[in-house]
Amino acid sequence: MKRSTFLLCAALIALAVGSFALLAPATLLASKGITSAAANVWVQEVSIFLIASSVTVFLVRRHSDSPTLKAVLIGNLFVQIGLFAAEVLAFIAGTIPLLSGIVGNSVVHVLLATGFGYYAPTMHEANAHRTKP
Repeated sequence: MKRSTFLLCAALIALAVGSFALLAPATLLASKGITSAAANVWVQEVSIFLIASSVTVFLVRRHSDSPTLKAVLIGNLFVQIGLFAAEVLAFIAGTIPLLSGIVGNSVVHVLLATGFGYYAPTMHEANAHRTKP
């Protein structure tokens, strides 16, 4: 898969999840076995981050190799690893009581992390390390 296609898919996933979380936080949380007004607010706040991340990834999807694009890819790699770890740890601690509430997300986080982790180091070295004074 071309990097631009992967980034388009990643942007669409983030937009879909972020939009759902913004518009229906209680439904999203119920799928995880959580009911909390405070958690609804937190989910809506995180949804704004997901939507913003989607816009960023969409806007850079066709950019050529650059230190900035590499930074965007590495940043998104860390986001996916962090979200995966947070959900797994929340399930282990019992904060997310339903295994079904993390399985789908975990698969998506692993796939996206794999993609970001694959494309970041494949930048052409001549362009990826160029800096401007």
